[in-house]
Parts: sequence; C-alpha cells; structure tokens
Amino acid sequence: MRAISHSEPSAMLPCKPAASPSAPPDAASRATDAGSPARGVRRRDWLAAVAVAGWAVPALNGWAAAAAPLADAANPAAPGPGDAAYGLRLLDRLTWGANSAALEAWQRAGSAAAVAALLRPGAPAALPQAAQAQIDAMAITRTPMDQLAIDMQARQQAIRSEATEDARKAAQESYQRDMRALQREAERRFVLRAVYSPAQLQEKMTWFWMNHFSVFAGKADIRAMVGDYEDRAIRPHALGRFRDLLGATVRHPAMLRYLDNAQNAAGRINENYARELMELHTLGVDGGYTQRDVQELARVLTGHGVSLRPLEEPPPRLKPEWTRHYVRSGLYEFNPQRHDWDAKELLGRPIQARGAAELDEALDRLARASATARFICHKLAVYLVGDAPPTALVQALADRFLHSDSDIAAVLETLIGSDAFNASLGTRLRDPVQYVMAGLRLGYGERVLANPDPALSWLQRLAEPLYGRATPDGYPLDAAAWTSSGQLAVRFEIARALGGAGTGALYRAEGAPAPRVAPPDIARSGAFRVLEPLLAPATRVALARAASPAEWNTFLLSSPEFMYA
Repeated sequence: MRAISHSEPSAMLPCKPAASPSAPPDAASRATDAGSPARGVRRRDWLAAVAVAGWAVPALNGWAAAAAPLADAANPAAPGPGDAAYGLRLLDRLTWGANSAALEAWQRAGSAAAVAALLRPGAPAALPQAAQAQIDAMAITRTPMDQLAIDMQARQQAIRSEATEDARKAAQESYQRDMRALQREAERRFVLRAVYSPAQLQEKMTWFWMNHFSVFAGKADIRAMVGDYEDRAIRPHALGRFRDLLGATVRHPAMLRYLDNAQNAAGRINENYARELMELHTLGVDGGYTQRDVQELARVLTGHGVSLRPLEEPPPRLKPEWTRHYVRSGLYEFNPQRHDWDAKELLGRPIQARGAAELDEALDRLARASATARFICHKLAVYLVGDAPPTALVQALADRFLHSDSDIAAVLETLIGSDAFNASLGTRLRDPVQYVMAGLRLGYGERVLANPDPALSWLQRLAEPLYGRATPDGYPLDAAAWTSSGQLAVRFEIARALGGAGTGALYRAEGAPAPRVAPPDIARSGAFRVLEPLLAPATRVALARAASPAEWNTFLLSSPEFMYA
C-alpha cells in the first residue's frame, strides 16, 4: 500500500470543522460542518489515520521532506542564515528545542554569534531561580557522591544484622527506595537543565556523551553514582577535548563498576571494559585492534577500581615498593598490588611499566588514533546531520579532530559550517528524549516545571528512559529505531499530555493533587509564528479544526513538522 502524500489532508487526521487556533474552546466546540457537531480527534481516529497512511520509515522520510524548509510549498526559497525560519531550524538541531525566548536571542545576536556562544559557553550557565532551587535541594547536590555511596553500602551491609526477616525485608525496601530516589534526582536535574539551561548545546552534547559512554543505573550501586558521573565526568568536557572526556570516564567509579573493571586484577583478568573501551568508546569495531590488544589493554587496566572504605581510613597495607604508587581520589582507587606490572604492548607499540601512568599512555594512544577520529566523528555526524552522513563530511570532521587534538567544539564548528548540515535542517527525526524535551521547551519554557516526573514517565513509555540502557552500546541514534507503529502511537499520547492533558501534573507539589493549569498557549507564541509558514497543508487543516487549545497543541506536537528537527 502506498504512503498517502502530505498533500492529502485526510492522511494525517480525520476532517473536522474549521476553528481558529486562537479561538476559545467553547467557540471551537460550537463550530459545525454541514450541520454536524464538531468532534475532536481521538487516539483511535489518529491511529486509524496512521494505519491508512502507512506511517513507517518510507512515509516518515517523505513527510520529513515535506516538513523541511527546502520543500515548503508556501516558501520555496531555502531559508538563509538571516531568516527566522533558519534560526528555528538551527536551534531545533543544536538545542533541545527552539522556543520563543531562544529565537528572540538568536535574532538579537545573529547566527554567527549565537552559534559561537553555543559552542563555547562562558561561565557556568545560570538556570532560572525556581529550577536551581529544586536542584539545590537534592541530596545529590547537598552530599558528595563519595559519601552517598559509602553510606548506602553501610546501610546495605547492616541489613544482614537485622533481628527478624520482616525487619530485613523492611530495611531492604527502604534501601532500594532511597537508591531509586538518588537516580530520580539525577533524572529530574537532567530535565530541568535540558529545558531551562542557556548552555543548550552543552546540555545536548552531555546527553550524547552520556549515551556514548553509557552506564546502566540499575546495576549494583550505580544509582548512587550516575548523577555525579554526568555532572563531573561528562558535562565539564562535553564541548572540550575528547581525550579529557575519555580520561574522566575511565576513572569514574560508575564506569569502573558498570563494566566490571573493579574486578580486574593481575592473575584474574577481566576484559569487559578493555573491549568496550576500544570497540564502543574509541577505535570502533573496525578500528584495527586485535584480541591481543584487548588482552593487553585489560592488563593496563588492572588495579584501577573502586574503594568504598570510609574516606578517612588510611591506605591498605602494601609492600614498601608499592606504597608510592597507590592512588585514591574519592571512590576511585589504583591499587598497585592488583596491577599487572609485566611488559605490555598496545596497537603494535610497547607500554612502559609505570603503574597507574600506563593508563594515560594507553588513552593518549587511543584518543589520537585516526580510527578513533573517524569513529567518533561519524557518530557525531549521525547525531547532528543524519543516518548516512556524507563520507567527505566525516573525513573533514576527522581531520579537524586530529589537528585540534580532539577539540570537540572545533569539530562541531566544522560540522555546523558544512553544506550537509545546513541541507539536513528540519529532516532529522527526534528520538524520544529529544521529542519530549523539545515539547517541554516549546510549551513550558516560561514557567519552570515544579514536577519533572511526568516527563520521566513519558520517556519510560517511549522506551528511552534516562540511564536505562542495560547494554553498553547506548541507545541507537538512527531514525529507524524510533519509527515503529507502537512508538508513534505512544508519541500521540505524549503529545496529548504535553498539549494540556498533563499540564497540571507537571506543576503538582509532592503529596498534593494536580492543580488546575491552563494548557500552554503555543498558538500565540513567537516560535509558532516562525514555524507556521513551514507547515504543510494537512497540518494547517488539522490545526484549524481543533476543538480546543489543548487539542490544537496535541495536533501540532504530533505533526510531522514537530517530529523532525
């Protein structure tokens, strides 16, 4: 069955009587068509339309072209760097989503200055006071991660000494509840920063690198560590040097715990982390390394682990010749007694036997390899350009990566200045995290969310929960992973919640009922004024026939134009 064209209004949504987007709900609901009362589009109707349209990968690609500025029938000329439409598309790609405030700032600064500020933000970005107050009140903000993890381990160990089975069960449930709460705080903080931070590209790249250097919060005690991993290992280096980012992840206890390097010791080699460090984090699966390189890197990594001993305790007893090699920084520990001190060779060159310093030599070699440059730059291009980025673009990015000593901002500068990037604007399918964050920025950018939890539930339903990827490869970046009929059906439900059905829940105080809050007035926003000329005929028809502001929001947020950035 052919995919119905975007020019056929009934392919998107069933027909309804026309009503102005800005008309009040009662006026819209009284509108009639040939004497029939107006009827709002419901999930069942929308799913039927999707089934008829065959909304799968081929149809999505067609709709992407229809939604893109270059294919807009009402505005056939491609928007240039000075056009507001170009600014909208640029912000949609480089931030978590364009909104009125971001567009106004872009128009004041101009494209060049706006992009420069995104690439190299200055002082730590200040969030709105209401958002920062929520973050400041979190346990992960008030208590260092080292102490949180040590305290939680002590609680877990104390469970065994409880006198009765019921007491042990209650203590275990309390422990698990508090561990989940630590992860939930990190998730809430992520949402608040993604929606309200002015350093938008830094936040968007923080997610990219969290996904690249993925850890699963559900393993062991990583729930107590994941917030610090994001905040101290990833975010400070998200636009810095890849080599620094790599070094920060390698020594963070969340990564060492997740990929089992805490169990890696001389005589008991564990290759898990060494393999993923080359296959997923640096060289790539076709990067030219061998199984022997995996074994040698695993030996380099011996002794690098996690210590949950109280911070004030003295170092463990060691042989005198090893004492000076012992390192502890928070929970990270290099124990020379567990290290393999024999000669090693990595990628055809020897590694000097220097204890902990061997790891830095190995990381320098990996970060500066041409295979790493190609692998990382291809992944960046997939994230910010499309599923099949041009080979010439990837090579240009890899050259900049190598010549700049892995400066991520410099690589992105080359990417953003490329013809391929500009031609792709408006055609990149948003994955679930990008979709939800874009909806929140568009509808809720002016009033800070009091309760980000509904957004986290939406991501769970969309199969991309934060810190929830159990395998170390991270969530897929390609569009095909997010275009199933089930995924799109859930997106419509999320669009309804974002559009107004879930507005009260986003401002619900803990333990209180959801307040009555009006749906966001997207139709009157500056961002929609810029987007409106880019809408395809079917989308215009659907919006005009919405029976209420909430339904209008739902149609816009579930339209092809909003699905793509």
